[in-house]
Amino acid sequence: MLLLCWLAFTMTSVDRSTWGPASVFVGEDLGVPLASLGVFATAYYIGYVCSNAMTGVLSDRFGGREVVTASLSGAGLFMIVFGSTTSAVVGVSVQAVIGFFAGADYAAGIKLIASWFQPKDLGKAMGLFTSATSLGTVIANTVVPWMINHYSWHASYRLFGALSIVTAITCYVILRPGPVVNQAHRTHDQKRPSAWKTLITNRDLMLVSLAGFGGFWGTYGFVIWSNALLIEGHGVSGTAAGFIVAVFAGTAVVGKPLIGMLGDKINSARKPAIVILVLFAGILVFFGTLDHVPTLLIVAPVLGLVGYGYLPLLVAMIPRLVSSDITGRAAGATNAFWQVASTLVPLAIGAVFAATDSFLAAFCALSVGPLAGAVILYFVNENGGNKADPGSRSESEKTLSH
Repeated sequence: MLLLCWLAFTMTSVDRSTWGPASVFVGEDLGVPLASLGVFATAYYIGYVCSNAMTGVLSDRFGGREVVTASLSGAGLFMIVFGSTTSAVVGVSVQAVIGFFAGADYAAGIKLIASWFQPKDLGKAMGLFTSATSLGTVIANTVVPWMINHYSWHASYRLFGALSIVTAITCYVILRPGPVVNQAHRTHDQKRPSAWKTLITNRDLMLVSLAGFGGFWGTYGFVIWSNALLIEGHGVSGTAAGFIVAVFAGTAVVGKPLIGMLGDKINSARKPAIVILVLFAGILVFFGTLDHVPTLLIVAPVLGLVGYGYLPLLVAMIPRLVSSDITGRAAGATNAFWQVASTLVPLAIGAVFAATDSFLAAFCALSVGPLAGAVILYFVNENGGNKADPGSRSESEKTLSH
């Protein structure tokens, strides 16, 4: 079940990452100038953030399997549609639809995984699950250039779209909710508040959301701006800058599961997350002082390890902080809030660099996010006043047992 959730998330991550290596060629075909290509990515992320905020509700109501299937099917279908588009206006609209469908997979995957793993084992599970985003970037940046050289950018979108639909069918046939139930601790005479009120008044969940916002500020600020900062600030070639960022992201494919396992080993996700966020902030500042490519390449994998390593730990905390019946809402809402950081940080770092013309100043501004996240996380009770009921079983599991 974990591997299928991971495969589904990998496919939606590949779908998202296909735009990067294909964008220039799409622009040439559709007559879109280079400066305007960002509109396609913006449209995608608008759909993605809206989906994260909304479809967690569907995961809680209809089940993770159904939402994963719809997510992959819809994203795959519109990937194929985008591969056949000849209009820039239509292309932008289709990207928004792809983003909306692809964004639904995250919350549904977390809900399913949390139903199969005890809270004490969620670190390793979420470590593998979240490694999908990094692996998707690696796959897209490896396969898409080859597809373009031998066929066309259209072929890459059609290929990944078809694979997404095949994965959707596989998930629908095999995926099932598990027996693990987590219930919020409350006395018998207390009435259950509405789901959204429960989330908003959950102090620890709100703090984790703020901490993740700070982490994403550093991570995606680096991913979005590092190429330009390296080229403009230090005169690094475009090829070398791209390779440095690839090393940064590639490290996370292995690093996320290992860090998740560490959290399980010490029976805490909060403590290692705080350490990692502090290290992330410090290494960002240190990275900003470097100016030689060999040194940058040495530091990049270490930066990638801490730059992504906090994520599986934060994700593992979410099912521990809320009841199983609202895990989808919690996962979707927190990720939507985290993604807002990735839309704001490009503007902030651009303004800092424009005002100071300083590579170091830009990286100091990036480091503020993870440092603030570490401070916020210090005040989180990762058990959240909830109690896991490992012996509880879903109704379907009870029926099967009888």
